[in-house]
Amino acid sequence: MSHPQHGGDRTGDSSSAPLRAGAREWTGMAVLSLPTMLLTMDLTVLHLAVPHLSADLAPSATQLLWITDVYGFLIAGFLIPMGSLGDRVGRRRLLLAGAAVFAAASVLAAYAPTAGTLIAARALMGVAGATLMPSTLALIRTMFHDPAQRSAAIGAWMASFMVGGAIGPLAGGALLENFWWGSVFLLALPVMGLLLVLGPLLLPEYRTARPGPADPLSALLSLAAVLAAVYGVKEAAAHGIGWGAAGAVAAGAALGAVFVHRQRVLEHPMVDLRLFANRSFSTSIGVMTVGAALMMGINLFIAQYLQMVLGMSPLRAGLWTLPMVGAMLAGTVLATAVARHVRPAYVMGAGLALAAVGFTVVAQADGAAGLTAVVAGSAVFAAGLAPVSALGTDIVVGAAPPERAGAASAVSETGNELGGALGIAVLGSIGAAVYRARTEGALPPGLAPEEAESAGGSIGGAVAVAERLTGPEAAVVLETAQEAFTHGMRAASLSGAVLLAASAVLAAAVLRRVRSTAHTSAERTPDPSGTGERGRTDPVA
Repeated sequence: MSHPQHGGDRTGDSSSAPLRAGAREWTGMAVLSLPTMLLTMDLTVLHLAVPHLSADLAPSATQLLWITDVYGFLIAGFLIPMGSLGDRVGRRRLLLAGAAVFAAASVLAAYAPTAGTLIAARALMGVAGATLMPSTLALIRTMFHDPAQRSAAIGAWMASFMVGGAIGPLAGGALLENFWWGSVFLLALPVMGLLLVLGPLLLPEYRTARPGPADPLSALLSLAAVLAAVYGVKEAAAHGIGWGAAGAVAAGAALGAVFVHRQRVLEHPMVDLRLFANRSFSTSIGVMTVGAALMMGINLFIAQYLQMVLGMSPLRAGLWTLPMVGAMLAGTVLATAVARHVRPAYVMGAGLALAAVGFTVVAQADGAAGLTAVVAGSAVFAAGLAPVSALGTDIVVGAAPPERAGAASAVSETGNELGGALGIAVLGSIGAAVYRARTEGALPPGLAPEEAESAGGSIGGAVAVAERLTGPEAAVVLETAQEAFTHGMRAASLSGAVLLAASAVLAAAVLRRVRSTAHTSAERTPDPSGTGERGRTDPVA
């Protein structure tokens, strides 16, 4: 099996001078932006649709968490197996197959009659999404050999997330204004249709010439480890820390340890753990995971705050998220330019510190008067987190040679997706704990037991209960829930600010000797001995 051709006579031989990409590669880059844009759109429109699907499907608090989380968790669980599969069967082939399945699952989600069906559809979308992310980033690695061009391509790839974030709230809000909540999932159909038509024409195929044997056991171990840990976190969020939750987290950690051990002893591992010997690789993965966790976690609070506390329509709520999206897009462009002259460690550290300030501003929100704090704070933390994503991805991708790009991309995206899903669960659990504490004993005593349980469980439940009530009781339920939710959001924001400040110090200290790959004249791989002394992607001054 031969290696693919890229834009002419290109084999990706790392022994030759880096070849500069041409018009075909850059056009293909635009095609690769389609699935990344869609995945962000899907997340943002779901946040806007939560109040509507809650009223229609009446999911329990646990079901609602699964609706919002299962997509990201299964993406995280399947990314590593799918990255390895793409290297084996062909990255373009896997990308297009995933696009077709994602489109079909989106139709199922759009017309889901029950919360259980929606959870199943979101799960299938997660599995399909796991085929898209490592394929797009790995193809960028093999299409762009010149480090400076690759940095620019990765910046454009990251910008597609922001474009999706901008389009998602507007398109989703417009759809929710005129159609049922399931219509937001149909946004996937034209995007995936374009990818399926243009992908075979513009994207090169790439597969490993001599893949190792298939390893389904490693795939099962990685998936089981993620899902066990996720279940434990969800149980703790819904019911508090108990033996069941602690046992699930412990089981996930144990399965993860078995997975790591297996990768160490296999001749052809699914994940080459020698990549982690490079401190720039492992630290970048860590800070990107933290950034994704906090961004996703707080964004769910903001979407609910705008609609359920401030009473905005979905479209108006979507419009108020545009400053955040614009700030992140500007931060990505600025970070890429500044990192040509300033070491990425300091750019990323400053970004994390700025994000901590933004979270602190969001924590100043106070009921109906909190719009300014939420909008300003979200723009500040979005601008701060943009350098973390753009420069961190550049460092991670540059650490792997083309033949390992699928695995490296999968590890990077696993951190981002798992971080995002865990952020929703962890920050959500903090907010839920504060919400329950502040609503306990504050709701009207005349509520039926099931109404009191629903209103005391989530603000969505409280809004639904208030809509069924008449007289002063409805106002008391709504005001109590809105105040409790705001306090929960403030607690989650302050927790995130502390974690971001600590991450800023870590990034600046550990990555202080790393340069951007735009400055790298030659690409080297991790030391085969695993010592990490050779194979830096980061020449030291």
